[in-house]
Formats: sequence, C-alpha cells, structure tokens
Amino acid sequence: MGRSRAGLDSVADRIAGLHGRRPDTSIADFTSFEDVTRLAADLLDRYERIDVLANNAGVMSTERRLTRDGHEMMIQVNHLSPFLLTNLLLDRVMASGGRVVTTSSGAARTGRLDPADLDRSRRRWSAWLQYSDTKQANSLFTVGLARRGVAATCFHPGVIRTGFASDSLYMKLLLVLPGVARTPEQGASTLVHLATTSDGVEHSGRFFAKSVPSSATRGMTDPVLAATLWEQSVAVTGLSPTGQV
Repeated sequence: MGRSRAGLDSVADRIAGLHGRRPDTSIADFTSFEDVTRLAADLLDRYERIDVLANNAGVMSTERRLTRDGHEMMIQVNHLSPFLLTNLLLDRVMASGGRVVTTSSGAARTGRLDPADLDRSRRRWSAWLQYSDTKQANSLFTVGLARRGVAATCFHPGVIRTGFASDSLYMKLLLVLPGVARTPEQGASTLVHLATTSDGVEHSGRFFAKSVPSSATRGMTDPVLAATLWEQSVAVTGLSPTGQV
C-alpha cells in the first residue's frame, strides 16, 4: 500500500523481477480518513485472511500542516489513520490468528502525549516534539491492542537512508554521521522478524529494537494513558465502540 501509483508500481515490478510474482497493491492517502475507510473495505473484499497487518506509514514535517480532515498531519498519518485502519480490519486479523506490527521510533521515549491535545494546538509547536508524541502514540496503541487480546508489537527501525524527513537539518546531520544511518533492508529487519517469528505473538504489547525487546518509558506503556488515547482516537476517527464508522 502507498500513496503513489508510480512508486507502488516500481516496487511491485522490482519484487516481481526478484521473485517471479508481482504483489497486489493498493493506493491510499493517510491524510484522508475517507481514503483509509475505502482501503479497509477493499482489503476486506479482497482477502479472506489477514495474517499480518504492518502499520509502516509515517511522516515527519518541520512545518505545522493540517490534513483535509482538519488534524495536524503527523498525528493523523502516524497514528490516527493506522488506528482507524487497524480497527476496521481487526475482526479479520483476529479471526485469522494474525498479528499487528507497528513502526514506532526511539523518539517515543521523549514523547509528552496529551490525548486531549493530539494536534498540539494548545501547546508550543515543535515539529520534533510532535513527531515524538506520534511515536509514543504508536507504542500506546500497541499496548491497547495487546490488552484487547491482539498479538501486537511495535519497534524502532533506526535512522534509515531514505527520503524521510528530508526537510529536517537534524535528519540530514544524522545521515552524514559515521555509523548512525542504516540501509532500508536493515531498517526492515525487525518488522520482518516480528511478522514472521514467535516474538510477534509471545511478546505482545512490547517495544522492540534490532529484533529484541527494548526498554520503554512509562509514557510508552502506561495502561491508563493507553486507554485514554484509545478513547480519544475512537472519537476523532468517528469509530463506533464496535469498530465501525
């Protein structure tokens, strides 16, 4: 799944060239809840089983931007839209004995998430603080899923050599420091590990780095904060208590 048809086709063609089978693709823009809802309906129509749902969409912007739904872009793309998609697909995932893997970040450790102010409209704006809040939300969402009996984990991929956060001077600095940045393949390794091994089930609710459980702050694991975030996310995305919109 991705936003760009050209980008998806390029990746699908590369996979087909390597493995002889072209994967299915779907387009959706996570700045739109309507797009996410349409994507969920399409996936449910296509697949009788969902064994792994990998929430890997993410964005970091140094400017404060609003989506068409009126939310700050990072919190919608990084948390609210994956929250919506996961809940719309959750019955199918659980019926399949599947698991949910969410890309978080070590930045979650510095998050100061306020569920009553997800858009950071009533607090001082800071791009990196807001990004950290969204990554903290990923971890808390994982805790919330685990408390509902879902096999769910999240992980820190590391600093990856991609176009992510390309307008950030801090990210540009990290990319040139020796030994800091990793390849996309290295960054994906923990996701693949959690999607394919027993760790993705046996350590539900945990935060991973380099394919092993990693330390997490109280703010990343607090069950009360996770529950409050869940309730606020339900309200913001328009979900009903039964997981429908």
